[in-house]
Amino acid sequence: MSDKKKEKAKSGGADMDREKLRREVEEKEDARLEEYGQMTLDGNAGKRNIYLLSIIGEVEGHENLPGTSKATKYDHVLPKLAQLEDDAEVEGLLVLLNTSGGDVDAGLAIAEMIASLSMPTVSLVLGGSHSIGVPLAVAADYSFIVPTGTMMVHPVRMTGMVIGTERTYEYFEMIQERILNFVSGHAKIAHDQLKRLMHSTEMLTRDLGTVLVGEEAVREGLIDEVGGIREALKKLYAMVDGKKK
Repeated sequence: MSDKKKEKAKSGGADMDREKLRREVEEKEDARLEEYGQMTLDGNAGKRNIYLLSIIGEVEGHENLPGTSKATKYDHVLPKLAQLEDDAEVEGLLVLLNTSGGDVDAGLAIAEMIASLSMPTVSLVLGGSHSIGVPLAVAADYSFIVPTGTMMVHPVRMTGMVIGTERTYEYFEMIQERILNFVSGHAKIAHDQLKRLMHSTEMLTRDLGTVLVGEEAVREGLIDEVGGIREALKKLYAMVDGKKK
């Protein structure tokens, strides 16, 4: 075989290897997106490496939810956030939220991790971000909500056997204060105003709490701005570029 043919064969083999590697990467991305709602966004004009994290359904705690339930597993999310913080190539995090709430400890753990990341972070509420979804939405550096998005603020609820003693009530209060302190510390809403919304009896006829839709969440100081994916990515790109400078 001539040198030219050998070189052509070698080049063809390298191309096949690159194509195989590309397909493997795409398959892994598709599998990760399908199972965890996570993927990397790097096709933008500025070639910024943005990681997408979806928090959907119910935030699962120490007990597994039924297989038929949409859930965000905190034991998957926490290690991934730690890995992102340790990855020098990841420049920003976009968090998409459409959650009914879930386990308080698990939700606060994820929120604290997001809040402590050194990279720029932006959250976008789609559909709803209720209950423990509120701290998750405000944990980012900047937050958006779509015009029809909703946020429900209500007192802490517990399932299972509850002992009717004063200490039980104090424990409920302690958990509630953790949520109030985190949200008021990461959003523009005051602690007392958030507590008032949480215990409101004016909106929900059979429950306590308040539902805020789109612009209402911004007016109350929970969310920074009304917008969609276009605005969220534009803001995150600007934050990433600003950090580079």
